[in-house]
Amino acid sequence: MSSPDETFRHEFRSWLSEHAPPTIGAATTRAEAECLREWQRTLHGGRWVGIHWPAEFGGRGASPTQVVISNEELARAGAPPLLGRAGVTLVGPTLIAHGTPAQRDRWMPRILSGADVWCQLFSEPGAGSDLANLTTRAEKRGSCYRVTGQKVWSSYAEFADLGICLARTDPAAPPHRGISMIAIPMDAAGVEIRPLRQITGALDFNEVFLDDVSVPVEYLIGPEHGGWQVANTTLANERGASFIWNQQLAHELALRDLVTSCVRQGLNADPVVRQALAQSWIESEIFRLHNARTLSRIARGEPIGSESSLVKLFWAQSSQRLQEAAIAALGPVGLLMADDGDAVDGGRWAHDLLSTRANSIMGGTSEIQRTIIGERLLGLPREPRA
Repeated sequence: MSSPDETFRHEFRSWLSEHAPPTIGAATTRAEAECLREWQRTLHGGRWVGIHWPAEFGGRGASPTQVVISNEELARAGAPPLLGRAGVTLVGPTLIAHGTPAQRDRWMPRILSGADVWCQLFSEPGAGSDLANLTTRAEKRGSCYRVTGQKVWSSYAEFADLGICLARTDPAAPPHRGISMIAIPMDAAGVEIRPLRQITGALDFNEVFLDDVSVPVEYLIGPEHGGWQVANTTLANERGASFIWNQQLAHELALRDLVTSCVRQGLNADPVVRQALAQSWIESEIFRLHNARTLSRIARGEPIGSESSLVKLFWAQSSQRLQEAAIAALGPVGLLMADDGDAVDGGRWAHDLLSTRANSIMGGTSEIQRTIIGERLLGLPREPRA
């Protein structure tokens, strides 16, 4: 007799075999964004979007293990990331915890269906990793907030309908107080979005300028001046097990492809290459075991806590080492980009070598993770504060 998890996997795998995902990575054009939005609509039709949401909000109430299974099956099918993943992963759980019934009724069904794509407006050029130093202001005037400031590193902002924004509503309050979370319509007057071209040539991120943007007070999420606690819910989901499991799956698939490329070119006979591949496989297994431990804790209802910094730090380093091992094994042709006819595997190794440099910055820099590990896990003295 099959377990509920095995039944779940079989059901989703069968559904994916009948609904082939589009062959597209991340949206860089309007046409690609619409293709990803259509794919989310297809998934939503089968109730495969936001499966971790409670059933009363349109999800399946899936267990953490089933969320991992769904990610595994999506990766196995070669499915692209959701265009609306910020809404599904971050905004939905935040609304469940802090939103009003009217906000949930208005936004949550549209998040699942892909009708509304959300982005995250947290980071600022001058705040760095210290989010509490944000300077974007929201001044309450009658029935509206007037929001002014600048945000950066906002994924899919160019295609987003709404964004969750942290803004300072009480400038006189201490840094972690006086902050509120406000939903910003991205087509509102005063919103300017500028795509940021990365070293890979991709336009995955954007900077967003907010110039006296008028937002209804009904778009305040959670209590006024209490946005820091609301943001902690958002960030807990951003750094949760789902993201790390996705990265582990991507790591395993990349390693599998690298081994295939080395075998195809006869490089696997080189003992140095074999040793590098073995080391990458060992790190992949360590990554998997880290995640298995995290999943077990979640299943027991235990908080992940500061140990998530260990996993995030390990992922950032191992993903970079894997790409460096790939280039070392493949040689100069591994450095050729997609537009060169002699590129190996369509130039993916040169692209991934460049893109993984950001892994030690995104989601909290490696320096910040080491500080958290030292202070909260190892009990070392706190760093001096300015």
